[in-house]
Amino acid sequence: MRNKILWSDETKIELFGLNAKCHFWRKPGTIPTVKHGGGSVKLWGCFSGFSESPDLEFEYADTDKWSAELSELYSYTEGPEFLLNRKCFEEEFRTHVSDKKWTELDVAQHRAHAMRLLDGLEVITREKRLKVSRAILYMVQGTFAECSSEAEVQHWMRYNIFLLLDVGTFTALVELLNMEVDNSAACSSAVRKPAISLADSTDLRVLLNIMYLMVVTIQQEDPADSPEWRGTRETFKTELGSPLYNNEPISVMLFGMVTKFCSGHAPHFPMKKVLMLLWKSILFTLGGFEQLQNIKVRKREELRLPPLPEDSIRVIRSMRAASPPASASDLIEQQQKRARREHKSLIKQDNLDAFNEKDPYKSDEPREDEDDNDDNDNSMEAEPFPMERDEVMPPPILHPTSERVNFPKGLPWAPKVREKDIEHFLESSRSKFIGYTLGNDTDTVVGLPRPIHESIRTLKQHKYISIAEIQIAKEDEFQKTPLSGGEEDVEMCSTELLYQGILPSLPQYMIALLKILLAAAPTSKAKTDSINILADVLPEEMPTTVLQSMKLGVDVNRHKEIIVKAISAILLLLLKHFKLNHVYQFEYMAQHLVFANCIPLILKFFNQNIISYITAKNSISVLDFPYCVVHELPELTAESLEAGDNNQFCWRNLFSCINLLRILNKLTKWKHSRTMMLVVFKSAPILKRALKVKQAMMQLYVLKLLKVQTKYLGRQWRKSNMKTMSAIYQKVRHRLNDDWAYGNDLDARPWDFQAEECALRANIERFNSRRYDNNQRNPDFLPVDNCLQSVLGQRVDLPEDFQMNYDLWLEREVFSKPISWEELLQ
Repeated sequence: MRNKILWSDETKIELFGLNAKCHFWRKPGTIPTVKHGGGSVKLWGCFSGFSESPDLEFEYADTDKWSAELSELYSYTEGPEFLLNRKCFEEEFRTHVSDKKWTELDVAQHRAHAMRLLDGLEVITREKRLKVSRAILYMVQGTFAECSSEAEVQHWMRYNIFLLLDVGTFTALVELLNMEVDNSAACSSAVRKPAISLADSTDLRVLLNIMYLMVVTIQQEDPADSPEWRGTRETFKTELGSPLYNNEPISVMLFGMVTKFCSGHAPHFPMKKVLMLLWKSILFTLGGFEQLQNIKVRKREELRLPPLPEDSIRVIRSMRAASPPASASDLIEQQQKRARREHKSLIKQDNLDAFNEKDPYKSDEPREDEDDNDDNDNSMEAEPFPMERDEVMPPPILHPTSERVNFPKGLPWAPKVREKDIEHFLESSRSKFIGYTLGNDTDTVVGLPRPIHESIRTLKQHKYISIAEIQIAKEDEFQKTPLSGGEEDVEMCSTELLYQGILPSLPQYMIALLKILLAAAPTSKAKTDSINILADVLPEEMPTTVLQSMKLGVDVNRHKEIIVKAISAILLLLLKHFKLNHVYQFEYMAQHLVFANCIPLILKFFNQNIISYITAKNSISVLDFPYCVVHELPELTAESLEAGDNNQFCWRNLFSCINLLRILNKLTKWKHSRTMMLVVFKSAPILKRALKVKQAMMQLYVLKLLKVQTKYLGRQWRKSNMKTMSAIYQKVRHRLNDDWAYGNDLDARPWDFQAEECALRANIERFNSRRYDNNQRNPDFLPVDNCLQSVLGQRVDLPEDFQMNYDLWLEREVFSKPISWEELLQ
């Protein structure tokens, strides 16, 4: 069959078959249907490669919608516990209050009952405490039995949570959680069990559920909130990030739970809930991406640096995704068309010029226009449809002016130049034109040609000084002049308090998080020595029917996805906040992530069918909270479980992928030794497959990772990946004088990479020792009291035996020894 396709707003397609001729129109992005004879046929094969798929309508944010974050707290196997919580509350409520409903009481009665429940948490009996905890959990869940809609449940959740926080429930919950963490009997019992289930973590799950719901709900700002609630929110935020609970921030205690779980001493810990509470606590106390941008702007003002050239969040949101890579069938068809085209007569030169003028990204060499076929992921298209480029362009006279392609008005990012780049440019220019160098002098241009003057002026115009450069320079000054440098003014913000809290055990925390991430990754194989992260999702009795097995399978996959989401968000938030607070705090965490094999782990995560992962349907919407407690549940069938939801993609999975790519960027940026790790682990084909996801932000971070290693991949790779190179030029920030596309940079030469990491490690250790380790200070630099009066005036406590024999000591040491006063005076 021969196809002729004419693309327009509504595309007309003519198919010339053996005995049939059909004319029809179709909208772009839809599969056309041909009516022929008595039936209709959908043309899947013809258009699967060339139909323009729409961009994923994904807006990157700190978190998903509030309702989605609530529902992800619970596993589907926890469903029966909703009614158990309600039963515990109603028993307590009827004992102390009349037969009225909770929603019918006034504020005073609500507060009185909340105080009674708080007193009930202090009883000795474990069963009684658990019952009261479940009653509080039912309150935190919005007393759903008295509500008729999800909005009403959420309203009562907010009201009850602010009420419970006001009477001091959260502090009591932290104390109970500490008791459960230190419960050696439960830990030893769990270690001895061959199979751990949901029942082993009941007490911990109830406490963590309450704490998570309180943190997430109080974090949500509502314009209708009263001034009292706003004040309560700010107070709670400060307390959560301060060392008020056990003399450490709540996040440090949760990190301790993570390491205890990974060490094998507490396999019954519900790790998903711990990680979600840890993520939300860090997000609430330190702030999200918009707060990070505001902190960055404020710090630049304080350091008297020029303002940021643009708001990166807004720039990324305004970017459009590039077209996905062509499929294998498209590539074969293109090659066949090229082969046929070679037999045609030569085209006039002016026609070729017109074609190249219209398509600014088309390469002169037809072979270079085709990417190498790494799993048929031949990079990104500059044009919407590959076949369009195979049509020969008519002479320019026949083209109306309106049909000419509009060139892009400008690049999305302002270019940046480092001080180091200007120094390198000047050094090479002086060596070339004059024959001598001046070191770090960036002002002297004597003897250099006028074009070099203009180049230097352009470079300085786009010079960007980062906060990290200022911090490194200040730290060098403190190390050089420990006596005259003065005292450092350290702002005791939430980030600083958290860093001080996790500093002693930070390497163990990073290893533990990566261990759990490895166990939750879909590419990981089940191994006997890997940690069991499914303790809080597996029921006591394993499923007996096919439907129950399918439901548990969905639950387990969803459970792993939520763990990946929480860990990726935790790592990214900590890296970004530490980098703003002090660059060496960031470098300390980043270096331990690299030492714990974070880079190959993330690449292993992406070495899967990433489209399938992002469009996974591992959720059962009718079982999600609060829908499941308000509506009558329909009967679940195998078909409904397989169908999943109707969403275009899974929000949490796309969020996790972008977070992991951003972490990988942060670990490798300006670090040549780590960039070489990307090359050694053959990340280029893995990352190119990720470009198939049609989402601008994800594509941007993939292209950044490809850009930093391009100089190491060789000329042949660059030659056969010209479309990827074009996409990098279009979307990634330009660094003037950056020779990334040619591999001529001196930094690209593979030497002294180990020395680079060792030097960085030495700087980090000096920083941590100077600022945080009081015992390791150099005694030569400690202050000394040289005043004679103050030294002689000090009271010295002498031992009893010395006082009893003072006369003998005086005779022996003073009176009996001759003193030459003349010699002393000289």
